[in-house]
Amino acid sequence: MRSAKPRSEAARAPRAPRVASFAPQVGACCRVLILGTVPSPRSLELRQSYGHHQNLFWPFMGELFDAGPQLPYAQRVARLQAHGVGIWDVLAQCRRRGALDSDILRASEVPNDIAGLLAAHPETGAIALNGAKAHELFRRRIVPQLPAPRLAALRILALPSTSPANASIPRATKLARWRALVALAAPPH
Repeated sequence: MRSAKPRSEAARAPRAPRVASFAPQVGACCRVLILGTVPSPRSLELRQSYGHHQNLFWPFMGELFDAGPQLPYAQRVARLQAHGVGIWDVLAQCRRRGALDSDILRASEVPNDIAGLLAAHPETGAIALNGAKAHELFRRRIVPQLPAPRLAALRILALPSTSPANASIPRATKLARWRALVALAAPPH
């Protein structure tokens, strides 16, 4: 009996569904841009960023910016934008075998035009990366595209993932890290 050889990522890619990001949800003034990886299956189904009911993103946004899950989705996004906070994803598209960031097939990663968004929003002074995978993708896929002066002017925050898959960090510890966004989103004095 022959043992099965592990299949390469390229060989598995056609079987993995293609996932596409939503459009950026950024208002006229975006002081902080929060970047995830790509939408989860539940988010895609609902057509809402951070749509999984166990994801802590919207509860955190409720505590920080009064944009919690009790509000309709459009109102949550509008409240974030009113506070100078935008949301998007590092990847425009990819193939993903499951629901987790670890299921993303590296060869399929296509980044969003974050450099273009930042050029259109010179007021953006901080990027908050929702989780380790978003941070890794940002460093690998976006940083090389950014002009050195623009990169130097940005504050980059690697925040703990709000995903329910990231249960090893207590909620209070995560929220304490996310609180940094309040000061960063505040209008300049």
